[in-house]
Amino acid sequence: MELLISLYLLVVNILLFSWMGIDKQRAKEHAWRISERRLWITAIIGGAMGGWLGMQAFRHKTKHTAFVIGFPCLVVMHVLLILYLL
Repeated sequence: MELLISLYLLVVNILLFSWMGIDKQRAKEHAWRISERRLWITAIIGGAMGGWLGMQAFRHKTKHTAFVIGFPCLVVMHVLLILYLL
């Protein structure tokens, strides 16, 4: 079970990290964007660390206070939840 949860978290974090890079590139090209709603939902369901790392790596959404504060808070909440469940 722990392996399955770890695999899930790995996949969802890689997904959100990738989406942050893709969305940044699309923003530069004035192309169709990934919705903030999709980014938030993915962060809430476990991808917050990947989203936060993507923000740092791609310098994306760093002027949006909700993302700058929200993603790290979600990371802390996810870590606390994992520690509680273990």
